[in-house]
Amino acid sequence: MRYFLHLAYNGSAFFGWQIQPNHPSVQETLETCLSLLLHEERVAVTGCGRTDTGVHASSYYAHFDTEKAFSRDECRQLVLKLNNFLPKEIVIFDLFEVAPDLHARFDAESRTYQYHVCTRKDPFKLQFAYHCHRAIDMEKMNEAAALLLLNEDFTSFSKVHTQVNNFICHVTEAHWDRVDDELIFTVTANRFLRNMVRALVGTLLEVGFGKLTIQDLQNIINQKDRCAAKTSVPANALFLTEVRYSRM
Repeated sequence: MRYFLHLAYNGSAFFGWQIQPNHPSVQETLETCLSLLLHEERVAVTGCGRTDTGVHASSYYAHFDTEKAFSRDECRQLVLKLNNFLPKEIVIFDLFEVAPDLHARFDAESRTYQYHVCTRKDPFKLQFAYHCHRAIDMEKMNEAAALLLLNEDFTSFSKVHTQVNNFICHVTEAHWDRVDDELIFTVTANRFLRNMVRALVGTLLEVGFGKLTIQDLQNIINQKDRCAAKTSVPANALFLTEVRYSRM
């Protein structure tokens, strides 16, 4: 039987989603908890994607397999037990049976990230926003963000030495919005490269500061060189906010 977990997590306490030797991860925490509750030696959990150290997820999906069959009521009870056992940084919203071949990662058709930039000093947003008190031209940044929909090779915004076959991503949404004292960058694509969103935000902010032009951004994309893009912004302000499946 295959089950999907719908969850959220505060990434501050973890070295990303994926299991890493000698470092706490969301994946390992979930696997340990499920193994204990299901009385199985190891319950392998597969996530919809790999978030980096310190990155958060307000909506995340993962799947696991077990020989046990749960009724809908038993699924709800398992959610309650998981939330009692898991650390405060992780919450389970739902657990439900899916088709045995539905894969949390490979069947995800798109993912949406949001990055939060706080434009004034606010001690209550230190943990979840990047504080930037310089003048920012959001209109110019939106003009630049529109270029992302017209390109597909994002080599310049990926960490080097990553284990990927290509750097092709199909971006279908990219825009900045102002909400009170925050500028929020929303980007949706079929896949993302390691560090891609944070590198994009760092470069788009340079456009907002007037240090780069729209053509400069296109030139950076064309160079296909990580050294051409600007510095990545901190991880603490980045959230995975939506994952879409057509079969679920």
